[in-house]
Amino acid sequence: MKIIVDAMGGDNAPVSNVKGAVEAVRELGVEVALVGRGDEILAVLQDLGCDAPPPGIEIVHASEVVEMEDNPATAFKEKKDSSLTVGLNLVKDGKGDAFVSAGSTGALLSGATLLTKRIRGIRRAALAPQIPTPSGGALLIDAGATAECTPEYLLQFAFMGSYYAEHILGRPEPRVGLLNIGAEESKGGALQRESYALLKKAADEGRIHFIGNVEARDAVLGAADVIVCDGYSGNIFLKTLEGTALFLSGELKKMFKKNVGTKLGAVLVSGGLRDFKKLMDSREVGGTPLIGISRPVIKAHGSSDDYAIKNAIAQAAKFAASGTIENITENVAYMRLPVNKTDEVTEKI
Repeated sequence: MKIIVDAMGGDNAPVSNVKGAVEAVRELGVEVALVGRGDEILAVLQDLGCDAPPPGIEIVHASEVVEMEDNPATAFKEKKDSSLTVGLNLVKDGKGDAFVSAGSTGALLSGATLLTKRIRGIRRAALAPQIPTPSGGALLIDAGATAECTPEYLLQFAFMGSYYAEHILGRPEPRVGLLNIGAEESKGGALQRESYALLKKAADEGRIHFIGNVEARDAVLGAADVIVCDGYSGNIFLKTLEGTALFLSGELKKMFKKNVGTKLGAVLVSGGLRDFKKLMDSREVGGTPLIGISRPVIKAHGSSDDYAIKNAIAQAAKFAASGTIENITENVAYMRLPVNKTDEVTEKI
């Protein structure tokens, strides 16, 4: 298994990316190709005590870097020798099994869509992060790749999320819920109501395990294994959850530092606090899969350290070996609506 890593993407590149790759090779038994400026990658390896790339590590030189201020829609075209563009092309050409980048989300989405391509028949790829829940986590799809969706997009998100949750999260019959403002079938706008009908039909045919609408509160409490929504709603939901977690963590920290008694209490519950911190730590998952692309692509957080990069590589390897993309490809016919000429043109793009 060879994972292609964008060595220059992210706030802490290339140091964290190279260190994370070395840890992944040592602990996971994968091979990693680090794509980026060779001299900078070698300098990090030398700081780690390696005069040359260690076994399992390959360096693929790319002279350019996609910066956060670059136009995400065109950066991968304008910088054809960037670590992101070169890395995506390696995966497209079968020279690696999956791609990991902590760089620009927009550039990665555009590049993966236009270089690596979507699975034939899939209208839009989706960002699908895992959110913490009491039942072991849930997949949120979409979390921002497509702000404005059609009912067909949400139908496809439900299928793709269901396959990913089954293979990666280990849920044999993942519960699929439609994010909405109420549990009743009549709730929401036209998008939610029309999507509900499509999801219910798919459930009646035995294609997915659709449990109906779920409110954001219930989704966080573990009501569903797959939370389906448009990218606009999903991104707000995700950012609100992240902000709430930061707020609660900060308040807990202040509370336990208040006086001698609370500091003693912190010592007594230190194990529980560590578990809570780990539950809310995005580094444990590593990254967000871009589902719907023909090859496995993982978006790591821009602030990823070496531990997060290592886990993103582990996630990429698991994704590549899971059969999820094959499942989606084999079942595309069940998640498509009749096409018109406009759709056919869009599909070719």
